[in-house]
Amino acid sequence: MAITGIGSGLDISSIVTALVEADGAPKSAQLTRLESSTTAKFTALGSFRSALSTFQGVLEKLNSADLYEKRSATSGDSKTFSVTADSAASVGSYDVQVFNLAQSSKVALRGQSSATDAIGTGTLTISAGDTSLDIEVSEANNSLAGIRDAINAKSADSGITATVVSDPSGGGGSRLVLSSNETGTGNDISVAVTTDASDTGDLGVLAYTPPATTDYEPTEVDPLDPLAPRVISYARDANLSIDGLSISSASNSISDAIDGVTLTLKAAQTQEAIDAGTSVKLSVGLDKSGVRTSLQSFVDGYNAMMKTINSLTSVTAVGGDDGEPLAAALVGDASVRSVVSALRTEMSSVASGDIRILADLGITTQSDGTLAIDSDKLDDALDNNFDALSNFLSGENGLMGRLDAKLEPYTKSGGIIEGRTTSLQNTLSGIDEQRERLEARLSSMETRLLAQFNAMDSLVANLSSTSTYLASQLANLPGVVKES
Repeated sequence: MAITGIGSGLDISSIVTALVEADGAPKSAQLTRLESSTTAKFTALGSFRSALSTFQGVLEKLNSADLYEKRSATSGDSKTFSVTADSAASVGSYDVQVFNLAQSSKVALRGQSSATDAIGTGTLTISAGDTSLDIEVSEANNSLAGIRDAINAKSADSGITATVVSDPSGGGGSRLVLSSNETGTGNDISVAVTTDASDTGDLGVLAYTPPATTDYEPTEVDPLDPLAPRVISYARDANLSIDGLSISSASNSISDAIDGVTLTLKAAQTQEAIDAGTSVKLSVGLDKSGVRTSLQSFVDGYNAMMKTINSLTSVTAVGGDDGEPLAAALVGDASVRSVVSALRTEMSSVASGDIRILADLGITTQSDGTLAIDSDKLDDALDNNFDALSNFLSGENGLMGRLDAKLEPYTKSGGIIEGRTTSLQNTLSGIDEQRERLEARLSSMETRLLAQFNAMDSLVANLSSTSTYLASQLANLPGVVKES
């Protein structure tokens, strides 16, 4: 229920509220429109800057001279070896034969009746090439299982690991099997045992020196002594040939045979293939696919940037011919026009050399402003003018460097776009301050009007009371005829 004035009967509260709202409405609407347009422009400039920065990332890759110096390397049989190449590699092909892979040492020490029986105490010194590992064996760990655990506790540093293998039939007993990750001839595992007068048992049964071999075949089990130690695999070099030149390597990864080329051996060829002189082709070429991918990324990046710009500058018709069109936040924006104009000018400029314009690479502008690639023309340029690509695209004077230079003033910290967004942020802060002042003014106005209307209501109440009193007195005067 509306609260009315006591004297006047007027709805003072509603009248004051209407007067205050009428006074503040124009300014409030103005601030709302300014806030909406400022926020939209602030957001749009952020999207604009992000689109430019993303495109700059694409330009950076194509502006790197390393891209055009990369080499691709292929193996004729990836199951035999894989291959990589860097910029130091020369373009060419090689015939490779792989006779055997590099191998690490693995031995089984003398068998014991049980993996948990005590053997003896002392020190085991396990060696593999330049690696040496001392294992202290006490009464707490003087079984095969205990020694295994002590070795594996240090395996991260030594590269030597241990397992226990037991013969279910019991004939071969339980054996401590040692493995090394050191490949290459001369890295066979050996075990020395050191004891003193305080040691117990016979730890010396685990001492082992591998027998010499020339055929690298595992030693056979001694039928007269099935518990005798034996070699499971000898450490040996990889052996291969490249264009008929014999090469040995302690590792299956070979990076010093061909400049800039690294071979990773995976499997030896069959003996039949070796006897027949069959080789595997290794080819090193220019990394044309990498450049092609980067150029496709350039086209895709440019088109994505232009799609964003178009959405930020679009004008959409609303409600037919009579409707007011809906304009995006950056319609007519000078920064957008300048960027687009500068990029198009650079991309249409003519350079010197075998490749002068983007169209020589099959990259052309379509009717809608996007870029497209003619694959056949690009392949022709990559096949016949690859050496000219670097000069045209990379470097300070290359196309990618020039395009980046046009974008940098807008995207850098403290640049044009950041300066504009800072100004817009200040405008938004100013709007908040204006709203606070408006609210304070309207609150003061409301207080003043309420006081004025209440004073008027009090006056009307007094006048009404006086009128009633006078009417009563006049009615009581002699000679006054009262109405019946």
